[in-house]
Amino acid sequence: MPEPAAKRYTLDDLLAVMARLRDKDTGCPWDVEQTFETIAPYTIEEAYEVADAIARGDPDALKEELGDLLLQVVYHAQMASEERRFGFDDVVDGITRKMIRRHPHVFADASRDEFLTKDLWGRIKAEEKGERDITSGTSRLDDVPLALPALTRAVKLQKRAAKAGFDWPNLAPVIDKAEEEIAELRSAVSQSAAGADEARRVAEEFGDLLFVMANIARHLKVDPEAALRDANAKFVRRFKSVEEALAKKGRRPEDATLEEMDALWDEVKASEKG
Repeated sequence: MPEPAAKRYTLDDLLAVMARLRDKDTGCPWDVEQTFETIAPYTIEEAYEVADAIARGDPDALKEELGDLLLQVVYHAQMASEERRFGFDDVVDGITRKMIRRHPHVFADASRDEFLTKDLWGRIKAEEKGERDITSGTSRLDDVPLALPALTRAVKLQKRAAKAGFDWPNLAPVIDKAEEEIAELRSAVSQSAAGADEARRVAEEFGDLLFVMANIARHLKVDPEAALRDANAKFVRRFKSVEEALAKKGRRPEDATLEEMDALWDEVKASEKG
């Protein structure tokens, strides 16, 4: 069927499209065979692509990627509806109720100052989850999603523990801990030729160091994922400048020495800071 030139599709249209794609008799064979588990990686990927469009300052790409992310929500809701668990309307109802409930300074009689100074959001969220029975075997860390990026999950785990009083009082001892972990990593690396057990120890000590660095980021109120994305972008930008400088001489990085590339890197770094 030809697409009407002036038609603007709505959310209802998208829901209908997804239902048709999932129709076992007339739908798309690929879409029909998908499950929550097989679609989950695409959901994570689309969220990253939204973040990438934002980081690039590309509104056209952001519009498209938000549509792709919305499709993931519709996809999961359709599969849940087929299993008679819940539908898209239930998802909308649930999140709307949650936003109203968690913003009493907007939708009820709490003041903005009370919301900002008394952590109403955190208190309401805790009430929603209910008080955990310490004898039940559950932990306040159990619902921090495993699928989160590791650095982000580390910060969330640390925040949960900090709310229970398990936290350094300030940044200084966290930095001391990082220096301790660096020393342990150096020790593990120096012994890594001894065999597989020491290689595992290197990986473990490296993980401990990353975990502490995430804790430093938390104390500094720095998003470690965002900081690392910025560092990645900076590395790409500077390395491309090194490649361009060598290309002007008719050469490639493979043709240059490390010392020569390092000197070019320093020039690029100095020009950016200057």
